[in-house]
Amino acid sequence: MIQALNGATRDVPPRRSSKRLAVWAVVLTSANVVADVVIGSPMMVIPQLQNHFDTDQAAWFNASAMFAGAIWSPLLAKSADVYGTRRVLIGTLLLACAGALLCLAAPNLWIFLGGRLLQGAAFAAVFLTVALVMQICTTRLAMAVVGLVTSSSSIVGVVEPFLMKPIIDAFGFRGVFAVAALLAAVAAVGVRLVIPESPVRTTARIDVGGALLLGVGLGAVLAYVSLGGDRGWLSSGMAVLLAVGVFTLSSWVIHVLRVEEPVIDVRALARPILLALVTLILAAGSFRSMLQLVGIVAYVPSELGLGYGLGDGEAIAVLFGAANLGIAVGGIGAGWLAGRVGPAWPLLGGIVLGAAATIAMIAGISAPPLAVACSGMLGMAAGAIAASGYNLATSLAEPDRQGTTAGLVSVVVALGSVVFTIAGAEVLKASRVPGVIADGAPVSTATGVHVYVALSALLFVMAAVPAFALARGTRHRRIVLLE
Repeated sequence: MIQALNGATRDVPPRRSSKRLAVWAVVLTSANVVADVVIGSPMMVIPQLQNHFDTDQAAWFNASAMFAGAIWSPLLAKSADVYGTRRVLIGTLLLACAGALLCLAAPNLWIFLGGRLLQGAAFAAVFLTVALVMQICTTRLAMAVVGLVTSSSSIVGVVEPFLMKPIIDAFGFRGVFAVAALLAAVAAVGVRLVIPESPVRTTARIDVGGALLLGVGLGAVLAYVSLGGDRGWLSSGMAVLLAVGVFTLSSWVIHVLRVEEPVIDVRALARPILLALVTLILAAGSFRSMLQLVGIVAYVPSELGLGYGLGDGEAIAVLFGAANLGIAVGGIGAGWLAGRVGPAWPLLGGIVLGAAATIAMIAGISAPPLAVACSGMLGMAAGAIAASGYNLATSLAEPDRQGTTAGLVSVVVALGSVVFTIAGAEVLKASRVPGVIADGAPVSTATGVHVYVALSALLFVMAAVPAFALARGTRHRRIVLLE
């Protein structure tokens, strides 16, 4: 049986109780686990990597993959609309596998960073799975499954450190990349064997030049933001990097206005999509910056008398475990609600919950039980915001532009995360207590930490304004469910 959706045809998806739908969700979640492992696992072996490659540039071991994700995302998103989302997802996972193998065998730092550049393609797996779900499932089911596949991988984040530790002990840093390569290969095979291809296609030309301009421009600006604090914001190298980023992004804007089918057509972004993107860049920046703060104060003993502190790091696993569980609960719940009331209201609810958790963290930074509760609430907010953001943006786009739109959401989330976490780090750096360290790192005054929390709460409040406008705009709009 065939159904039509905006001119496209697709197989009728299985009912909620169908084993087939459950298998789809498991396989697509495994693709998102690859993205989590690529971005997060190398952080567990930073000292080993620094020692092996004889470098003190720790930031690049993780940031290189994020920057690569910003470069890959627009091109892969447009390719998905043209060549098929499943096909591009498989190619993305194979690129991540090849990158992991290159990192595994890299004889020097530059080849290793080249491997990370390939691995960064895995960053696109999240929005590709979202676009694929939206295109092969009916509207109500799609929103629920999006919440599931974008959030369930966080459960792996709870147990990942415990599973990876014995592998690292046995094989060193190479064990991380061996696992990443294996997971990427298995996920690619699973997608190829189990997931149907999307019937949605567009005949647009792939704007490779525009994708390169956008990717290089974003990468240069993000590199400036992440490295400027250590290298000097106005140093010659950083000034050149910023100039390259601004020039390249400006060239991309001119390019977009001249070509007929740009990789991201900013002229086609309607007001609701723009409001959604503004909401996401603010909300993503806020919850990412707060999770960064949790990781910092967890290593500050209250005995230092600074007015905050959660101990010597003994609570770190519980704090981030609560956050990861919260992400899964929030994302799955928001997806379920989106199928009934639309994605705008769960998005607003996630932002309100995040603001409440952030404000409560003012007291939580010195009370471990409250901090754990706040971390769980922040995780729930993050899961709801991510799932609802993807659902909302893709539901506002035409079917043949859903891949591009989901990719744009990923780029915006990455921008908000990097910019505001770096800004938060600068606030803490400006308020350091001279001569006082905790776990080998300098600490900040209570005033600096409170300002950090207040700024994060302000970001949530600012995000609530466009989110409320979106929710009001959908109050009387009936969602058409195709079943």
